[in-house]
Amino acid sequence: MAEKRLGTLITLIAGIAWGLSGVSGQYLIGRGMSVELITSLRLLLSGLVLLGLCVLTARRELFALLKNGRALLGIFFFALFGLTLNQLAYLQAIAYTNAGTATVLQYLCPILVLAYTCLKHRQKPSGIEVVSIVLAIAGTLLIATHGQLTELAITPLGLAWGLFSALTYALYIILPVKLIGQYGSLVVIGLGMLMGGLMVTLGLQTWQEPLFLDGGNLLGLVGIVGVGTIFAYTVFLKGVTMVGPVNASLLASIEPIASVFFAVWLVNEHFYTVDLLGMVLIVGAVLLISLKDVIISEKSIG
Repeated sequence: MAEKRLGTLITLIAGIAWGLSGVSGQYLIGRGMSVELITSLRLLLSGLVLLGLCVLTARRELFALLKNGRALLGIFFFALFGLTLNQLAYLQAIAYTNAGTATVLQYLCPILVLAYTCLKHRQKPSGIEVVSIVLAIAGTLLIATHGQLTELAITPLGLAWGLFSALTYALYIILPVKLIGQYGSLVVIGLGMLMGGLMVTLGLQTWQEPLFLDGGNLLGLVGIVGVGTIFAYTVFLKGVTMVGPVNASLLASIEPIASVFFAVWLVNEHFYTVDLLGMVLIVGAVLLISLKDVIISEKSIG
């Protein structure tokens, strides 16, 4: 029980740290740093650190993956469609809306994964899953329109980037499943981040963009890279080993709540009551799906 409680606390801390990363990104964008440069730095630095941890803790799996051309091709597709596009889309959504709204819209991802699973296995969603889908759609409509269905309350680009970030986040979850099962998540994510960082850096030539490393920007980079990526991911992995993947994913749903809190507290963002209601509906939809998985997992154990 003590280990379960500690694992619960660790996983919640990871979710809160992820929530801080989006606000750190908003802060850096507000200080003139481009989305492309932030993405490049986040993926490169995080990838290098995580691969360093792999050398210490999972060297055999890392070298085995590097010798497998087919696996490396899988990492490439994951890095491009699951990591790079997701990071770019998420930060663009923040730039056009705010960290809280962008994070909540990205959390539509489980609904997309659910739809993919139902289509793949040609099965109808359960009652709980139907309710989750309805809640998610209702929440998105409230955030996007504030109840006035004839006009948008946020910019069309903000909504589009937010929905695209949810789609790419779904790809982030789906694409590396087999690779993670074979080589471990730390190796796959670390190598994918480094590869994605190189894609952004070389493809968009981000080294040509100005980088002002004053105290504020350094603090923002520590938030998005150090706390919101490296620390959050490694701590989350430790939490998974203590409470299990299903419970961990449920606890990590605190991320959008933390993001909204930090957005209000740190960057003075303002949310209307209807925004918060829409966010509650989306988070509720995610929690319903997660709770269903917890119940199924407990039944199978029992």
